[in-house]
Amino acid sequence: MGAEPLKRTWKVQVWRRFIIGFVALYLIVPLYSMFDFSTKPFGLQDKGRNLRAWRIIPSQPDLGIAILRSLITAGIVMLLILFMVVPTVIWVQLKLPKLRRPLELLCLLPLAIPAIVIVVGIAPLYRWISINLTESPITLSGVYSMLVLPYTYRSLSAALDAVDIHTLAEAAQTLGASTFRMISGVIMPTIRTGIINGSFIAIALVLGEFTISNILNFKTFQVVIAQIGRSSGSVAVSVSLASILFVLVLLLLVPAHKRREEVLDVDLA
Repeated sequence: MGAEPLKRTWKVQVWRRFIIGFVALYLIVPLYSMFDFSTKPFGLQDKGRNLRAWRIIPSQPDLGIAILRSLITAGIVMLLILFMVVPTVIWVQLKLPKLRRPLELLCLLPLAIPAIVIVVGIAPLYRWISINLTESPITLSGVYSMLVLPYTYRSLSAALDAVDIHTLAEAAQTLGASTFRMISGVIMPTIRTGIINGSFIAIALVLGEFTISNILNFKTFQVVIAQIGRSSGSVAVSVSLASILFVLVLLLLVPAHKRREEVLDVDLA
């Protein structure tokens, strides 16, 4: 009787390790290929592999300001998600359940509209903004916050479905908490995993979006990488790989920090 569950557990462990290994290989091989390409001889004067393409990165024109602008844009998008999208989704879930389906369809709508169609629609608006207000790529935070809605909503919806927010809301209101305090101090910390996931999706979209910014003639991070690639493919690949590794480090640090907080909470309890 005891051998059968043990055998089943062993098979599950083997299958799990196989899946993890396959996914790791699927992700690592392209990254290694990028690094391999970036270290190849840069020109006729180079006779072997070197890191010359990586050393040239800081001297690339417009790259630093493009990264700064993209990070500021990502920060604005995250703030819009935190102060507009999250409270709206929570309020609909709590008080307006009949609007949940229409809200979901509205948030998923950007997936059904091609990027080129979105550009054609918003081009006159951004032309007016460029003439009368500013030509900064930071203004793209508006359209980026719309593009990230489908992924953010699904992340928040999954987090809300895993928590009994109605009980939390009733308990908070019974103890005298205001609506603002209930949402910001009780429910939002409970679904912080969904908020963090949505924030990382926003960062990935802002740092990786090319079509809209390129057609609107904004020098964002990906547009500058494309311009660098016209003169040096190895430097462009180096910059791309560096940005991917930076995002991966962020993804690895946040779960570890969260686990430490959970362990501390358990110890204190």
